[in-house]
Amino acid sequence: MADLKKILIANRGEIAVRVARTAHEMGITCVAVYSEADRDALHVSMADEAHLLGPAPPARSYLNIEKLLEVAELSGAQAVHPGYGFLAENAAFARRVVDAGLVWIGPHARAIEEMGDKLRARRAMQAAGVPVVPGGTEPIADLAAAREAARRYGLPLALKASGGGGGKGLKVARALEEIDSAYSTAVREAQAYFANPTVYAERYLDNPKHVELQILADRHKNVLHLGERDCSLQRRHQKIWEEAPARIPESVREGLREAGIRAARAIAYDSAGTIEFLVSGNEFYFLEMNTRIQVEHTVTEMICGLDLIREQIRIAAGEPLGYAREQVHFRGAAIEGRINAEDPAADFRPVPGTITAYREPGGPGVRVDAASYPGARIAPEYDSLVAKLVVWAPSRDEAIARLRRAADEFVIEGIATTLPVLRALCDEPEVHQATYGTSSLERYAQRWREEARLSSQPSHRAAELAKRYRARTESALKPAPRIPRSRRAHAAQSGDTVSSPMHGVVVEVCVAPGDAVQAGQVIAVIEAMKMMNEIRAQRAGAVATVHATIGATVEVDAPLVTLSSLSQ
Repeated sequence: MADLKKILIANRGEIAVRVARTAHEMGITCVAVYSEADRDALHVSMADEAHLLGPAPPARSYLNIEKLLEVAELSGAQAVHPGYGFLAENAAFARRVVDAGLVWIGPHARAIEEMGDKLRARRAMQAAGVPVVPGGTEPIADLAAAREAARRYGLPLALKASGGGGGKGLKVARALEEIDSAYSTAVREAQAYFANPTVYAERYLDNPKHVELQILADRHKNVLHLGERDCSLQRRHQKIWEEAPARIPESVREGLREAGIRAARAIAYDSAGTIEFLVSGNEFYFLEMNTRIQVEHTVTEMICGLDLIREQIRIAAGEPLGYAREQVHFRGAAIEGRINAEDPAADFRPVPGTITAYREPGGPGVRVDAASYPGARIAPEYDSLVAKLVVWAPSRDEAIARLRRAADEFVIEGIATTLPVLRALCDEPEVHQATYGTSSLERYAQRWREEARLSSQPSHRAAELAKRYRARTESALKPAPRIPRSRRAHAAQSGDTVSSPMHGVVVEVCVAPGDAVQAGQVIAVIEAMKMMNEIRAQRAGAVATVHATIGATVEVDAPLVTLSSLSQ
C-alpha cells in the first residue's frame, strides 16, 4: 500500500481547488501547476508549491505530458491526480505516470482506453449484457454509410465521435437531407477535439432522461454504486443542472444499478467512475462511461456523506473500500447548478472576461465549489465554468426552494453567466415535477426569449413573468463587455461583413472568394472556451474577401468574410 504524502494536481480551476482541499485534510502536500494565464489563479495560491507549465494554450501547458512529468520529478510528488478534462481520460498519460514510478489517482489505463473509445465501449457493454442504444458498432466510413445508417436505424439519427464525449462531436440529423451536414460536422469536431475523426451512428432518442450511476471500485475486486444523478437539463449537450436522486421508475432504477455494477466488473474497474445511461419510459440504455471524477460528483457526496476525492486517493493508495453498499445511507435531495461564463440571451455564447464583483451565497445546505473571486479572469483558452452552486435539503421541493434562494443571493458581475437560467429553472413546472428530459432546456430557453420579446407589449398575459425574467437576465448581463453601439449599428446597416461574435480560434473556413452563400449558411467555425461555434452569413451574397485564416486567433467583431451582392 502506497503511503502518499505529496501529490501533483495536473489540472486547474475549481477541480484543482477541490482536490487540494481534500488532500490537505488527509495531511497530503499539494503541488499545483499553472499556465501563464493562471499565475494569479486560486488553485495556485492554495497549493503548497506551484510550478509554471508554459503559455496559456492547453497544448503548451495543461496538456504537456513531458512538462507535467518533469514537474512531478522536480517536486518529489509521489502521485498524480488528473481532475476532470485535459488529461484525465488519457490512457497514454496514465501509463506514463505509472512508468515513471508514480501513483495514478484513477483507474488502470486499460479501462480508460476501452471506455474512451465509444465503439469499443459499446461492444464491451453488449458482451456484458448491458443494453445499448440501437445503432452500429462499426465506424461510419463516408457519407454513403451515414445515409445507410439512417435507413437502417431510423430518424432522428445521432452521429457521434468515437473518441469523444460531453456532447462534442455529436450531431443529430432529423431528416435525410440533414445527414450530409451532420456527418461532416461530427467528423470535423471529432478531429478537432479528439484528434480522431472516427464517428459512429445510433438512434437519437427524443427527450429521454440522462441518468448516470456513480461507481466506486477498489483494487481488491470490491464494486459498489452510490446511486443515480439526473443530468438531463442541458444546452448544447452540456449539463447545467444535476440532481440526486433521479426521479425514475423503481424497476428502471434497480435494472440500471445492476447493469452498472456488471459493466464495472466487466472491465475490472478500480476507481471512482460514472456510467451514463439514457432512460426512455421503462427502458434504459448504456451511453458511455466516464473514467474519472465527474463535475457533478458533488450531489452524490451531499446525499451519501462520502468525500469522493478522498475515496479516489484511498483506492489509488491500495486501500480497500472498507464498507458495503448497505452501509452507505442516502439522505434527502441535492441539486448542482453550473454557473458558466455564457450569454443566455445569445444562445449561450461563451463570454470570457474579468469578474468585477463576486459574492457567494451561504446558509444551511448550501455549498459553492469555485475558484472565482473579484478580479479573477475567465480566460478564453479554457472551460467557461465560473462556479458550481450546490444545495441539499431533506426533500426535493425544499432543495429547489433552497437553490432559488441561493441563486438570488449569488452576486457575479463583469461577465454574463448562466445564473439567471438556474434561477428561472426553479420556477418551471416540469422541473418541479421532474418530468424534464435532455431537450427540455432548449425549449424553455426559446419560450423565455419569446416571453421577453412579448413583454414589451403590456397587454400580453405573459408580460409580468417575462418582465421578471428579463430584468433578472439583463441585470446579470449588464456588466458584460459589449460591442460599442455605434459599431453594432454600422455592421447592421452595411450588412457586408460577417464578423466573429467571440474571441476564439478559427478551426475551419467553409467558403472561398467567389463562392455564393445563402443566408444562414456556415462560413466559418470558431472554437471558444472548449466549444465549437458555427458562424453563419447574415444574408445571401457572394464572397468578396476571406479575412479568416485557419489556426488564427480572432477577437470579438473581427471580420471573417466580406460579402458582395450576387449580381456583382
